[in-house]
Amino acid sequence: MPFERDNPDSPPTPEQLTEFIKTPLWTELCGWLEQLFHVKPTYDFSRCGLEHGWNIKYKKSGRSLCTLYPREGGFCAMVSIGPREQPETERLLPGCTPYVQELYRSTSDSIGSKWLMLEVTSPEILEDVRQLICIRASRKK
Repeated sequence: MPFERDNPDSPPTPEQLTEFIKTPLWTELCGWLEQLFHVKPTYDFSRCGLEHGWNIKYKKSGRSLCTLYPREGGFCAMVSIGPREQPETERLLPGCTPYVQELYRSTSDSIGSKWLMLEVTSPEILEDVRQLICIRASRKK
């Protein structure tokens, strides 16, 4: 049975997601998150108009690392950069892809945080996403 992104009664399986997304970048990111942070994904159905449908959340100790939004043939990773994480993120930016640099600059603050919606379309963008997640994961309380 194929993945039904907009069906709240049909949560996806990992296999359905892999088939729907059709990029090795997906399995690479999910495997990296699970191995490095020892976390398991949670599947959530969002009724939000901006990203309606199933998404996959990764949390560590109750703190969100990222939310992944499956799309046919690809996916988007949302990473929130809070005010305490912004200085480290801004030091990282010169080494990031032009896409990530521009997205960061053009994303408005919302309640003090930048909610970066990153289309993961290349290994270079995937590496930027990993670095942003590491910044998010290492923030001291």
